[in-house]
Amino acid sequence: MAQPKTNGGKRRLRMLWLQSGGCGGCTLSLLGAEGPDLLTAFEAANIEVLWHPSLSELSGRGVIELLERIAAGEEPLDILCLEGAVMRGPNGSGRFHMMSGSDRPVMAWLKDLAQQADYVVAVGSCAAFGGITAAGLNEVEACGLAYDGTEAGGLLGADFRSRAGLPVVNISGCPIHPDWLTEALHQIAAGSFTAQHLDEWERPLAYTVHLVHHGCARNEFYEFKASAEKLCDLGCMMENLGCKGTQARADCNIRPWNGSGSCIDGGYPCINCTAPVFEEPGHTFTETPKVSGIPIGLPTDMPKAWFVALASLSKAATPARLKKNAVEDHLVLPPVDRRKQTS
Repeated sequence: MAQPKTNGGKRRLRMLWLQSGGCGGCTLSLLGAEGPDLLTAFEAANIEVLWHPSLSELSGRGVIELLERIAAGEEPLDILCLEGAVMRGPNGSGRFHMMSGSDRPVMAWLKDLAQQADYVVAVGSCAAFGGITAAGLNEVEACGLAYDGTEAGGLLGADFRSRAGLPVVNISGCPIHPDWLTEALHQIAAGSFTAQHLDEWERPLAYTVHLVHHGCARNEFYEFKASAEKLCDLGCMMENLGCKGTQARADCNIRPWNGSGSCIDGGYPCINCTAPVFEEPGHTFTETPKVSGIPIGLPTDMPKAWFVALASLSKAATPARLKKNAVEDHLVLPPVDRRKQTS
C-alpha cells in the first residue's frame, strides 16, 4: 500500500480523475487555466492527483492496481472526479465503455470508487446530466452520475451521498471554466464546502448565483431591445438568435475564459450549457422561438406581461445610434455629447 504524500506534515488530498463518454473538452479548458495554472492550483489546494488520463504517466496494469486498492478501501480517496457521461449501453451492461485491462465496464468501477470517496465531483454537463453524449436517441444510454437529464437518479441514484455526506457536486458547463472546478476543490480542501454552497441542481453557487447576462457586453442593446438579426451583428441576440443569457446560470461574462473571452464576446449566443438537457432545445441554437411575436425564452424570474410592457417601452425609446449599431458588424455611430452636438 502506497503511503499518502504529505506537504509540511499535512496529508495531501488524494484525487482520482476518470473519463467516460465525452470529448475531453473540460480537461482541455482546465489546461488553459491562468492565474494560476492548473498544476499550481492543485498544489495550492494541497491536492495530489493520483491519476488523470491526460496528466499522469502511470498506465496499464499500474492504473488497474491503483483502482483495485482504492475500491477495496486499502488506500484513501478524498475526491473522485468524472469527466464525460456514464455509458450504460448496451442494455444497461456498460460494455460500450470498458476499462482496458480489467474486463469491467467503467460504470462498475465508478460505482465502487464512489463508495470510497469523501467527495464525488461531476466535471462538465455530460458527467452531471448526460449532456451532448446523451443527445438524440441516446443509443449509448448515457447519463450523469446522479441525473439522467432532469430526472434524479443517474448511475449512483438520487439518494447517493458521499462519505462527507454530500450529493454529487455537479460542476456543469460545456466546457467548464477552470475556476469553477478549482474554486470548489479549494473549498473542499479547506473543509468549508457544504450543501449550502450548492444550488437546486447541486451546482456550486460560486458561479450559478449569477446569470450569463450579468456583465454581458451587449447589455445596452438588451436594455433598449435593439436586436441583432444575424450572427455577425452587434445587437442583443435574445430576440432573434436564441441567446439564453438571461436564463443561464453562470458567470461567463464576469470572469471570461483566458481573461478575455466568452461565447457572447465571440459573437455566438449563450446556449445555457450549464443546465440539464441544454443539448435538446427543440430548435436550432441560433433560433428564438416566438409565440405571437413574443420570445418564449424570457428572462429568469420575470413575468411575461411585465417583459412585454417593458420591451414595448424600451423599443419606443431606443436611440437611433443603437438601432443602427445593432445590425452592424462593427460600431458605426458613436455616442454623442449633446453639449457639442451640431445640426
